[in-house]
Amino acid sequence: MSLLEVQNLEVSFVTRNGTNKAVDGISFSVDTGKITAIIGESGSGKSVACYSLLGLVPRPPGRIDGGRALFEGRDLLQLEERQLREIRGRDIAMIFQDPMTCLNPYMTIGKQLMEPLRYHRKVSREAARARALELLEEVGIRDPASTIDNFPHQFSGGMRQRVMIAMALINEPKLLIADEPTTALDVTIQAQILKLIAELQHKRDIGVIFISHDLAVVADIADTIVVMKQGKVVETGDRAAIFQHARDPYTKKLLAAIPTDSKPPQALQPEPLITVRNLCTWFDQGRGSEPVKAVNDVSFDIHRGEVLGLVGESGSGKSTIGRSILRLVPVTSGNVNFDGTDLTALQGRELKQMRRRMQMIFQDPFASLNPRMTVYDTLAEPLLLHRIENRKTVGQAVLKLMDDVGLARAFVRKYPHEFSGGQRQRIAIGRALATRPEFVVADEPVSALDVTIQAQILDLMQALGREYGLTMLFVSHDLAVVRHLADRIMVLYHGEVVEQGSGEELFTHPQQAYTRQLLQSIPGRSLLA
Repeated sequence: MSLLEVQNLEVSFVTRNGTNKAVDGISFSVDTGKITAIIGESGSGKSVACYSLLGLVPRPPGRIDGGRALFEGRDLLQLEERQLREIRGRDIAMIFQDPMTCLNPYMTIGKQLMEPLRYHRKVSREAARARALELLEEVGIRDPASTIDNFPHQFSGGMRQRVMIAMALINEPKLLIADEPTTALDVTIQAQILKLIAELQHKRDIGVIFISHDLAVVADIADTIVVMKQGKVVETGDRAAIFQHARDPYTKKLLAAIPTDSKPPQALQPEPLITVRNLCTWFDQGRGSEPVKAVNDVSFDIHRGEVLGLVGESGSGKSTIGRSILRLVPVTSGNVNFDGTDLTALQGRELKQMRRRMQMIFQDPFASLNPRMTVYDTLAEPLLLHRIENRKTVGQAVLKLMDDVGLARAFVRKYPHEFSGGQRQRIAIGRALATRPEFVVADEPVSALDVTIQAQILDLMQALGREYGLTMLFVSHDLAVVRHLADRIMVLYHGEVVEQGSGEELFTHPQQAYTRQLLQSIPGRSLLA
């Protein structure tokens, strides 16, 4: 039975430069007790389509040009704002992509959970609190009685997403819209959230719209998959039809972008470029508390020309290891040797000179790029700082970097906000390569990108690695991505190395329970193996 029937929906945005058709005549349905996944790259119109159903597209500049959205026989597009307010949060609920920006930082999670219940159901404060505690326990929050009065910043990313799910379900809606609810989460947390949504959907017999840019994410839970491109539906079908008999070239492109192979084994140089011995990086919490042992007695080598993948959940110490090697955080004890030089003993000018040979690609290029500097200034800065080029020659060197990372030279005077996420990451890669480093730490460089853009960036990094002769530490929580890129993989858990080997070895014969847990958490593994 169709709970929601969307017919020929059209949504536009009117700007000074004209009218942009964001959603162009799409149709899909959601049945009670079923999950319909809407898949597509950023800008395909999938989120706009669902937001417009609930009147969440701002007017202006947005406008609904046509179509119908029948929810239990009522056309949502024809309802007044007061009528939509009664439906939102009661009959139709939404899980937003980023819980940290959607949860009120000034309110405890208990008050935020109770608010929709008191608004829609007019229940007492005591009854609302009791129901909030039940929901927190149902979505897997440990000891809800002691955490219900905490603020959002006191929860991890996965826990905040669970709070968002509880908030969406507290009024027992008939339809749940989940907008990219697992983007940038660890694979283990992602697997837990996906399993939780599927279990709650089955238990409560509700319809679900699951929005994602990643086909692998929905492979295990979706009943129907709707593929969108540039505002239009290009293909619709059940899981088997989409994954095994995809017809549209765009669907095939999305499937091909999912990393499923291992990097072929390569002979390693006998002498390591990086030698790490008994590295400890602890963070003092003050007031007599025990220090946080982010990295605890870790030893490993990285050979010249090798890509070493470092995987683990958030908080396992992956990024701290990379920052410790580059001396971006103070090392508590141990040694880091770079081409015969003990980095932990360097200070001041010596450390600055060594950093010309070592660079870092950060996870979030928008946060790591200076918004007031053009691409030209961003790429020219390290060249001039390390006196690799002078004012007369730097322009040509910048254009060469633009060519290397696949950006049009015409973009060189633009600012970071004028680029897409994938383009910004290319700028960050260009900045890291400007000094012609021998060693690069790539810290989660593709975690929040569309799968097609992710594939482009991974291919780019492989090509540049060969061209520049790079040695790389590639940090990620995604084993599938690391398997595709790395020569060896090292698994980190609570600041300690628990297993290492080639991608093929770890995928076929994992020795540790934690590694097996990471492997089982890879989305869509059953269909894509």
